[in-house]
Amino acid sequence: MNEKTVKINLENYGFSAALFLKEPWGNEPLSSPAGIPARVTAVHRERYALVCEYGETWGRLKGKEYYGGLEEYPTVGDFVLADYIDAGDSRIVRTLPRRTFFSRRDPDPGRQMQAVAANFDYVFIMQSLNQNFSTARLERYLTLGWQSGAEPVVVLTKADLLSDYGEYLRAAQTAAAGVPVHVVSALTGAGMEALSEYMKPGRTAVFLGSSGVGKSSLVNALAGEEVMSVGEIRQEDGRGRHTTTHRQLVMLKSGAMIIDTPGMRELGMWDVSEGLGEAFSDVEALLGRCRFRNCRHRTEPGCAIKEAIENGALSPGRWERCQKLKGEAKYSDDKTAYLLKRQKIHKQMARMSRQKRTAERRNRVDGQ
Repeated sequence: MNEKTVKINLENYGFSAALFLKEPWGNEPLSSPAGIPARVTAVHRERYALVCEYGETWGRLKGKEYYGGLEEYPTVGDFVLADYIDAGDSRIVRTLPRRTFFSRRDPDPGRQMQAVAANFDYVFIMQSLNQNFSTARLERYLTLGWQSGAEPVVVLTKADLLSDYGEYLRAAQTAAAGVPVHVVSALTGAGMEALSEYMKPGRTAVFLGSSGVGKSSLVNALAGEEVMSVGEIRQEDGRGRHTTTHRQLVMLKSGAMIIDTPGMRELGMWDVSEGLGEAFSDVEALLGRCRFRNCRHRTEPGCAIKEAIENGALSPGRWERCQKLKGEAKYSDDKTAYLLKRQKIHKQMARMSRQKRTAERRNRVDGQ
């Protein structure tokens, strides 16, 4: 390694040696033989944009560790150990443990999970105060937010479109019980002060929301400059076009960071048992109060769910949406198991076919 002037304190990027460097590096200095810590700021196919103590650089995965299945593939926000190279691409040798992460089913049938963002502190769940608002979508994103391990924060955008948004606010507060709900306008600046409390130096936030909610405008307002392109919005449905083409982590002037990734739109309801329990904590509390342990919540006497719906403590719609998400999660889990089983069968059939062809060739040779 060539001698270089230290430019960056990685702690400003959220790194903590005590938190991330577990055994066998826990008692070693940061510049250990295994590599130096770096954070992934963007993913471009097989190249990774990194920031480390020597500044911004590029890295590639070390084949033995990653392509051999020994390490988790890095994603935006990950902290990694890299064998730093001054005049070329560094070698990424290890993915450090993640505090929080979002994942989706990997397109490669041989792998179950693909992380799309990691090590963030907050999940900003965005809904706009127009026809884009959806309680069902809000509950879905809350489930994913809780499952990630980070702190969900609901942000209702475009407050400038309405003179009275009380109905939307009450609906969001009911769906997101125990979660902060903020009403803001990136255009007028209303409510933005409350969000600045989350955007502290070293903190990282991920934004969840469908197209047209004003994510880019909000990020630019928080940054105090244009760091994300603002897409056009269709007037007929209030939706827009996602302008991000690759996953990236952006450092704002405040020292806070945001993660934007097109993959966030493809997160599915799989492996979200903990997230569902948090997002529907009111429903979960009722499930243990039925007279019968195997209650199906239909016609059984002493059903706590039926009683809560009848007395207005639980809306039928919320119960139905909870069941729907649970059904999606179960289907997704079952589908993953099915695909893995099918892949195993295909491999067995291919092996048997190769063995059969080998035996036939040997028989032909022996018969000559």
